[in-house]
Amino acid sequence: MNKPAITALIAAALSLCAGMASAANFSKSVYDGAKDDIKKTYKVDKDACDQLSGNAKDICVKEAKGREDVALAQLEYNYSGNAKDEAKLIEARYEARYDVAKERCDDRSGEAKDVCQREAKTSYEKAKAELKMNKKVAAAVDDAEETRVKADYKLASEKCNTLSGDAKDVCVNSAKARYNQR
Repeated sequence: MNKPAITALIAAALSLCAGMASAANFSKSVYDGAKDDIKKTYKVDKDACDQLSGNAKDICVKEAKGREDVALAQLEYNYSGNAKDEAKLIEARYEARYDVAKERCDDRSGEAKDVCQREAKTSYEKAKAELKMNKKVAAAVDDAEETRVKADYKLASEKCNTLSGDAKDVCVNSAKARYNQR
């Protein structure tokens, strides 16, 4: 084997190991420590808002709370890695943006305030609709993939029916393994 091929093989092995390390969930104690750090950071951020007054203080508090909510949702998603927690993370992001945008509208009055609130609400509703659409698209893709795999397995098993004996057994087992059938 030549030197460039060996180098490429080593690089591929290292990237595979790095991918596996980053995909691994962390321990419960690390999770709990990170959660405590997030809560402490929120408290510090919120206390910093006390230097402000009026609506500036309210905006500061909403921003701090939004950062905490997003950080906690991100932590939960990183810990579990499941799609439900990813959706909660996305939801926490647009909820935080909406809360801050609504609070910023309080600096205005009259028609300008009403327009600001409608813009904030519209952005919020669009984000919710996009999340809902993405869930439906993901479900449709999953259904289509499942249908495709079933059709491919059916065709492969029909091809196996033309064989007999050990060849047929090997063919059937190979098709089951290839198309994740039991």
